[in-house]
Amino acid sequence: MKRRILAAAAGAALALASLAACGDSGSDSGSGSGSDKITLGFSQVGAESGWRTANTKSIKEEAAAAGIDLKFADAQQKQENQIAAIRSFIKQKVDVIAFSPVVVTGWDAVLKEAKAAGIPVVLTDRAVDSDPSMYVTFLGSDFVEEGKKAGQWLVDEYKDSDETVNIVQLEGTVGAAPAIDRKKGFAEVIKANPNLKVIASQSGEFTRAKGKEVMQALLKAHKDIDVLYAHNDDMGLGAIQAIEEAGKKPGEDIKIITVDAVRDGMQALADGKINFIVECNPLLGGQLMEIVKKVHADEPVERRIVTEETVFDQEAAKKALPSRQY
Repeated sequence: MKRRILAAAAGAALALASLAACGDSGSDSGSGSGSDKITLGFSQVGAESGWRTANTKSIKEEAAAAGIDLKFADAQQKQENQIAAIRSFIKQKVDVIAFSPVVVTGWDAVLKEAKAAGIPVVLTDRAVDSDPSMYVTFLGSDFVEEGKKAGQWLVDEYKDSDETVNIVQLEGTVGAAPAIDRKKGFAEVIKANPNLKVIASQSGEFTRAKGKEVMQALLKAHKDIDVLYAHNDDMGLGAIQAIEEAGKKPGEDIKIITVDAVRDGMQALADGKINFIVECNPLLGGQLMEIVKKVHADEPVERRIVTEETVFDQEAAKKALPSRQY
């Protein structure tokens, strides 16, 4: 998913009137019933991880709480399913379309169709490599920054070491924005220490099962792995199983960095099997519904809305776990 990284907007609001026909779909088309109730068509990537499950739950619950009629479609990690869902939303004349794209490229045609139909589009969680005028705003994490946070912990951890540190990387779904950006941010930071070397990098598809499978292969191919950087908790948790089955201690023999901070990952961090987690907040439902309301009302929204997130070491995980919502 090679693409240009979207620059985070510094806050300038954008009037929707400047987006061709975006406001025209309003309550005229609605859901075809003449009701004032907002109809939102949402296409989700799938259910590949604990993060995604929490994200879906947040969107469904917050839509219900906001009184928004949600038409939900699960793409099962296939772009063709998402494109079909978006076209279905256009045909149903929903008021707003939102989706979390499986991959970065290949959206131009369907986004043009939505714009021609006068239906505004909101991106959530992941970006696309399309003309920004094709969508109203992008709500989600700064994945490059997440990669940088992961890399910075590693740089700090080995700042006093002169020995080579061999790193293996479990990347997310090929072509997905978080996989590209988390890899990029990590690489940018660790280059400050020439002793930090990525000796292997392979996709684990953001799933626990694939993470385990790929880590098993990496352990057989490389006998001297010092660090694992997994692009999400689920792949890291799968890798932990592989590491333990190989007779090694995760968190000690192989230090582990992951991204997400879902409950299972946080528990592994608290238990010392993961060393550091960069948070990626899945609870975007509330923010998304506020955006949908503003878009429907022709109110201005920022072009780029970044979610607030933190990082966790073992002690922070122990403190956060009792009240963790996901």
